[in-house]
Amino acid sequence: MSDPEMLSVPREARSYQGASAGVVTRVAAAVVDALVVAAALVGSYAALVGVRFVLEPRSFRMPDPSLLWSVTLFIGYLVLYLTVAWWMAGRSIGDHVWGVRVTSRNGGRLGLVRSFARAVTCAFFPVGLLWCAVDRDRRSLQDLALHTSVVYDWLPHPSAREGSGRSAG
Repeated sequence: MSDPEMLSVPREARSYQGASAGVVTRVAAAVVDALVVAAALVGSYAALVGVRFVLEPRSFRMPDPSLLWSVTLFIGYLVLYLTVAWWMAGRSIGDHVWGVRVTSRNGGRLGLVRSFARAVTCAFFPVGLLWCAVDRDRRSLQDLALHTSVVYDWLPHPSAREGSGRSAG
């Protein structure tokens, strides 16, 4: 990485650039992502209420969402959000806030299939990320299964070592 690129990275963070992220950073990023998805879910509910009110104002009643539908939609939104974020940018909003990027084991960008598989495993088995607390290379169970890594990266774009193309997996 060239010195001009690193000028945008805080001096204190430069030594961590490219290092594997630990469990605290990953959990903090996951909490931010869960809040983003929850906000999207609340926004969708508000939009549904608004549309139903406009279409049937006289017989309008507030919809009562069931817990099952709420959890199902939350997981669906989470998988879609994480898949698109990791595939397109290599990071979600939570990852961006905490300065990490999800990469393939060799440092490249994730393809659509691997992004989707990682999103599904993270949504349905979030406890798997805790494995990075005991793994000496700070890899979660998702990282081990899908050959991915989560590294500190404060640069606004994927670094040059990652290449420019997207792979299929």
